[in-house]
Amino acid sequence: MSEQRRDRADASREAILAGRTTLGIELGSTRIKACLVDAEDPSLVLAVGSHAWENEFVDRRWTYSLDAVWNGLQAAYADLVADVDRRHHVRPETFGVIGVSAMMHGYLAFDAAGELLVPFRTWRNTSTGPAAAELSELFGVNIPLRWSVAHLAQAVLDEEPHVPRIDMLTTLAGYVHWRLTGRRVLGVGDASGMFPIGAAPEGAAPEGPAPEGGAPEGAAPVGAAPEGGARIAGSAAAHVYDAELLERFDERFAARASGLRLAAVLPEVLPAGAAAGELTAEGAALLDPTGTLRPGVALCPPEGDAGTGMVATNAVSPRTGNVSAGTSIFAMVVLERPLAHAHDEVDLVTTPAGDPVAMVHCNNGASELAAWAGVFTRFAELAAGRDATVDVDAVYELLFSEALEGEPDAGGVLAYNTLAGEPIVELPEGRPMIVRTPDSRLTLANVMRAQLYGVYGTLALGMRVLTDEGVALDRMYAHGGIFRTAGVAQRLLAGALAAPVAVGDTASEGGAWGMAVLAAYAAEPSGRDLGAYLDDHVFAQSAFAIADPDPDDVAGFATYLGRYRAGLAAEAAAVEAL
Repeated sequence: MSEQRRDRADASREAILAGRTTLGIELGSTRIKACLVDAEDPSLVLAVGSHAWENEFVDRRWTYSLDAVWNGLQAAYADLVADVDRRHHVRPETFGVIGVSAMMHGYLAFDAAGELLVPFRTWRNTSTGPAAAELSELFGVNIPLRWSVAHLAQAVLDEEPHVPRIDMLTTLAGYVHWRLTGRRVLGVGDASGMFPIGAAPEGAAPEGPAPEGGAPEGAAPVGAAPEGGARIAGSAAAHVYDAELLERFDERFAARASGLRLAAVLPEVLPAGAAAGELTAEGAALLDPTGTLRPGVALCPPEGDAGTGMVATNAVSPRTGNVSAGTSIFAMVVLERPLAHAHDEVDLVTTPAGDPVAMVHCNNGASELAAWAGVFTRFAELAAGRDATVDVDAVYELLFSEALEGEPDAGGVLAYNTLAGEPIVELPEGRPMIVRTPDSRLTLANVMRAQLYGVYGTLALGMRVLTDEGVALDRMYAHGGIFRTAGVAQRLLAGALAAPVAVGDTASEGGAWGMAVLAAYAAEPSGRDLGAYLDDHVFAQSAFAIADPDPDDVAGFATYLGRYRAGLAAEAAAVEAL
């Protein structure tokens, strides 16, 4: 080992022992990940851990049990500790700051004794259509089916008996943070997927570090709509729920919910950088049943996976955006100005610092693509001999490379990745399909290009709404497993969005790393705003591979998308028939 590497290893070991580290944990839809970084240099990943898990479809609802949450968290944390031991020959007993992130939205309702009232209803459920439609009309803001307030309103409309007993409503990240610290709080980005964020009351100062230079002179109230335009959430000074909309909700639903007052059951909202409690003895034992982890560690505000994805790709400033591709796929675009109109395809949420974001969220991402890769992996194993094993990453690389040989419009082959319902295209349930006309060209290359295009299909429909609104993008950043094969999914996404797409050298660590960075930001003494902190302190030396849109891909995807839109009628018929 060189002297420089030895010094670096010694410094990392000392940082771990002294707790000069931050730990980010993210509960994703298929994996729970943990990432440990150096608090002074969050770009330095010291160790990682993970645990695979899957949602269950119980009584026609997508859910995870709370036992699965804690078993998975403990397994991921133990895997991280083992990785620390392998790399650095020590075991951590404390950290500088811990941060928890998880899938946004959904419905976790608890009574005054802290008991879960109904099984966790995840973002993937699409049974809230009547409530979402009523709330969207009532608020003048698009309230998607997956938002927590839509789940609550639907429970009220359905006269579910648990509603009068609700004492707390939170997200998965908020739940885990509450059990670790005893505090009912939520980061503003995650909170903005529960209920719209609005302007702080006049004279109120939000918690956390103030933005450099304060609010812009003459800035309009956040909740105010431009003349004739849509109401918009979010600003650097907006860290509370929209008070006017809270009042509208209570007036509409309180009589049907035994006097329910929404503000009383929602978590307190905190911006990035705010203090959010400390790890209790009970919380330490929940995370580390071995008893090695000591209580007293500071925690930063819990955040949603959309916010950590923005941090992980340095996309928190206006004219930047990111695409996160996993079980779901969504784009986050930081806005320079309010949108002129409300759109069913677009959520209005915020960055972890509270700045306004347009979110295009699709329930279906790369799962169907992964299923097809599994089919071809099995074929490769059979072709090589029944006892042979084939490297899955190698299969992906071969299939993705073959997709580049396909025709720009996928030769007339269409792929729908709808394992679950897809509200943007008004599909209540999923029916994955491959469809083609008799004169299409069925080749492996076209099938694989169609499958990759299918991942982006619904997302592209939503993004075209933002294009029509005149939303400008300098660059889209992308992260997720499908971008591990260099240059393929990234290039085709650039063609689908007709915009440059960047993939960074930290993107593979994903949201757990983004959460660890937010934890490090909470310990930042300079008071810099989040965007400046990321630019100057985290990404200054990072490398990004940039794919500019290929004109043939842009034209080919446009043709594909026209067919895709027309073929949605066949998808709807399949839902009815099958």
